[in-house]
Amino acid sequence: RGKVSDCYVAIIYPQDPVLRMGSNLTASCWVHPDLGVHASSLFWTLNGQQLPSSLYRVLSPTNLSVTLAGLNASRQTSGDNLVCHNHKGHILAGSCLYVGMPPQKPVNLTCWSRNTKDLTCSWAPGGKGETNISTQYRLKYKLRWYGTEKQCEDYTHTQPYSCSITQDLHLFTPYEIWVEASNQLGRATSDVITLDILDVVTTDPPSGVTVSRVGQLEDQLSVRWEAPPALKDFLFQAKYQIRYRLEDSQDWKVMDDVGNQTSCRLAGLRPGTVYFVQVRCNPVGIYGSRKAGIWSEWSHPTAASTPHSERLMSCDSKSSGDSNSTLRRELKQFFGWVRKHAYGCSSMSMKLYDQWRVLMQKSHKARNQVGKHR
Repeated sequence: RGKVSDCYVAIIYPQDPVLRMGSNLTASCWVHPDLGVHASSLFWTLNGQQLPSSLYRVLSPTNLSVTLAGLNASRQTSGDNLVCHNHKGHILAGSCLYVGMPPQKPVNLTCWSRNTKDLTCSWAPGGKGETNISTQYRLKYKLRWYGTEKQCEDYTHTQPYSCSITQDLHLFTPYEIWVEASNQLGRATSDVITLDILDVVTTDPPSGVTVSRVGQLEDQLSVRWEAPPALKDFLFQAKYQIRYRLEDSQDWKVMDDVGNQTSCRLAGLRPGTVYFVQVRCNPVGIYGSRKAGIWSEWSHPTAASTPHSERLMSCDSKSSGDSNSTLRRELKQFFGWVRKHAYGCSSMSMKLYDQWRVLMQKSHKARNQVGKHR
């Protein structure tokens, strides 16, 4: 803004107003008399676009108003630029319009603790999610029965609408947690959730994941991994899940019934095929918690291939076809028995399966050898 005799050349009133969407605004551009400019020669722009003169009103030789009806939301939180110009287009004065809505009640407040070392909570803005003006969100918490209200300070989490509490955490004591949203048009508070840190523990993915062949069994792979080291001193019963997919596919198959062991056998795979395998952990029941626990992220994919099939083609196509149909029938019978009697990575069923597979392969090779000597 320029000055004449220590006074502003021009000024817009109101300066930088905050307004609700749909409201009306009348703004005035007052020009210093010493400037020698008549109000009728002025014009207005909003975000660089000239406003029609039908919206103007000359209130005095030095005062021109503009009336905006049914204001739309600000294009950005830094506001919309309402500017008063002289007849040559030079800027005389400006004002920022902040047009939006008061915040609605934040929703979907959820929290988790990584290895009991922190407590991170995330939420979503209420309603359509955007107020169009600067809105502050504050995560607040206190111990349920005797704590004083505190405010989370670490909003540097990579996820928007989240905050991490990293100091003075108490185990075995419930917390009350909520989010307050506020801007210049109003404020809103989320529902209060109550939780114990031990009930929302997650951990790092299992480490040391290896995938290897099971001898020459062409349809199996062995998966091994290590329990999360960060929880090695805690009393808990881990649960694990495995998922695997073909190299050229994005469809994962999940094994839910791995239990708490740190190895498992994948069966029924394609011979001579590359598979990608991942493992994740759920630290169930830390110090006796009865909650379901929260799954970790999946481990980095580990790749391995099954052996190629060693089946030999017989000179006698009819006998080969007969033996193949017999093999398929016996395979179908065995897998039907396994599905009925075995669960997950049962070591007993795997040993039986290994024995059965070796016998079948020997039997099949013997048939082929007989076919060769005929």
